[in-house]
Amino acid sequence: MPPAKKLPKLPSIRELVRLYNLRAKQQLSQNFIMDKNVTDKIVSLAGLELDNALCVEVGPGPGLLTRSVLDHGARTVVAVEKDERFIPTLQQLQDASDGRLRVMLGDMLKVDHQKIIDNGLQLESRNGAKDAVSFEYVHLLGNLPFNVATPLLIQWLHLLSARQGIFSAPNVSMTLMFQKEVADRITAMASESPRGRLSIVAQSMCDAFRLYHVPGSSFVPRPKVDASVVQLRPLEKPLLQSSLKTLEHLTRFAFMKRRKMLARIFKDWDPNQLTLLEECEIDPTLRPQDVPTEKFCTLAGIIEQRGIKLP
Repeated sequence: MPPAKKLPKLPSIRELVRLYNLRAKQQLSQNFIMDKNVTDKIVSLAGLELDNALCVEVGPGPGLLTRSVLDHGARTVVAVEKDERFIPTLQQLQDASDGRLRVMLGDMLKVDHQKIIDNGLQLESRNGAKDAVSFEYVHLLGNLPFNVATPLLIQWLHLLSARQGIFSAPNVSMTLMFQKEVADRITAMASESPRGRLSIVAQSMCDAFRLYHVPGSSFVPRPKVDASVVQLRPLEKPLLQSSLKTLEHLTRFAFMKRRKMLARIFKDWDPNQLTLLEECEIDPTLRPQDVPTEKFCTLAGIIEQRGIKLP
């Protein structure tokens, strides 16, 4: 296929926000990025493979990250936006995209993923790939509203573990902006202070690493905290040895008493289950945050296999 065209000259996002009187809604945790240098940097660092690829953007808002994705050469972009106020500006961008963008109004927590895939395949067909029935690559991107970022990520990890929806593609990546504190938890390794349940659940399925720090001054209105862009790419051999639900239950149980040693946590639950730690070669004097992800996955696998009921 020939390289994708650059977008034509468009009004700036700042101008569109002013023209359409688009104000960030505090109840939706909305914050806009106005500097395209920031979104261009995010897309460049993401290292997206764009041949036979579907880019899915969650919560594009006025569309600045969308512009950067398109300008980077993406041929097939589906943007899912919950707030109908942004549809006119996104429709303008769709009209200017030379058939590379499709905008969907919907809540990503509830949207039918098959509709996303179908919209992407329609774009592929119009752009010359008439026999396309699936995508080799799916890239999920978004500046996620802080109040729904974690529930979205957990839902996507469940879909990834089951290879369902857009996560059924052979190669999937997630390049997502989180509140810095959440990004710290997602990427924290064993014994690092932000380490928690989210670290283990994410790392059981994915290699999770920080791509880019975005200061609060980059957003309008300016939030009280900074943000970080995290990329998650599925591991070739996932560490998960159970259902993700069992691992979630185990980590919830362990981290409820995160300052206690595992020996005390297990004794308080059932002294007879202390042998599980020995079986998994987990030092009972460790605290939950000190246990590597693979050890938690091994423990969850044994608990599920034997039908052991956690508190």
